[in-house]
Amino acid sequence: MRLYETRQRRIVELRAGAGDTVRMYVCGITPYDATHVGHAATFLAYDVLRRRLHDQGCRTHCVRNITDVDDDLLARARAMGVHYLDLAAGSLAAFDADMSALGLLRADSEPRATSAISEIRRLIGQLADKGHAYRSGDAVYFDVSTAARFGELCGLDRAQMLEVARGQSDQPEDSHKRDPLDFVLWQRSAPGEPEWSSLWGPGRPGWHVECSALALAHLGHTIDVHGGGSDLVFPHHECSKAQSEAATGQPFVRHWMHAAMVRNEGHKMSKSAGNLVFVSDLRERTEPMALRLALLDEHYRTDWDWSERRIAEAAKRLERWRAAGRGDGALAGVRQCLDDDLDTPGALAAIDAAAEACDGVSDAAALLGVVL
Repeated sequence: MRLYETRQRRIVELRAGAGDTVRMYVCGITPYDATHVGHAATFLAYDVLRRRLHDQGCRTHCVRNITDVDDDLLARARAMGVHYLDLAAGSLAAFDADMSALGLLRADSEPRATSAISEIRRLIGQLADKGHAYRSGDAVYFDVSTAARFGELCGLDRAQMLEVARGQSDQPEDSHKRDPLDFVLWQRSAPGEPEWSSLWGPGRPGWHVECSALALAHLGHTIDVHGGGSDLVFPHHECSKAQSEAATGQPFVRHWMHAAMVRNEGHKMSKSAGNLVFVSDLRERTEPMALRLALLDEHYRTDWDWSERRIAEAAKRLERWRAAGRGDGALAGVRQCLDDDLDTPGALAAIDAAAEACDGVSDAAALLGVVL
């Protein structure tokens, strides 16, 4: 199988470590809102990857974290006047229902950030002991000057990284930092926020360190495949890579994989713009398998636009495939497409051709997770 590798910026052979198990870490949700089609498209790409690996005879160990303590989650809970864990519980239940309806394989483990406070504190302690972290004010920061390859994953220069960081929660203007690109490992909790004891005073972890601690604890020092949406490449995954490798002295990830963004009728989807397209709303008026097909009709690395017409087109495609009956028509073609950087549009076209020729396509559809 050949997949695009973000750090190398080219398509390469997917190679795992020892044995026949591919260890995967997929950045999961911060549970404070409903699941939109952008989330679904990202997780669907990793689902198809797992299905093809299983089809090849490999096992996968997939970890998808839950960021249940985070600036956005805490802010939303305050605005709603609810406990942050109650908000998280409701959002997670809705997310699970959406993913189940779309036929996604369950992750082997779904650890929460709040379940790994001990591991997070231990990781921060290791970084401090090795000279990669420093305390300033009420926080502990990672010192990016000690990471020689910082910026290697995203490929951005310093000015570009600073520009992106200003639009994120990394606060490059924080006067307590030695370098504007340094990032928080541990911070003082605001009044009313959850806090845990630590060597650096009571507080809570920063966002980036949570994923590193969970990935290292569940999958070991070097992971075969790690990724999420392309919006996570910087700063989140760049920072995760830097701190993990600083702590262990080993490569953190063999293969970085990122899925592109989904727009709505040409505009970036965002809560502030009010143009998010939620999976739960779409499920009320369409069959989930048609929605899955609509999401598979674009390559995972290409930014694309959602529109309502996609649902109607996918429903018609689903009818044609079901009319073709059972069989393994197009199965070889689908395998070939998936091995070529998860070319799902090509796979759909191969099944379309077989269905038009009245060859049964149930096996090929099943490889894509589509139940006929």
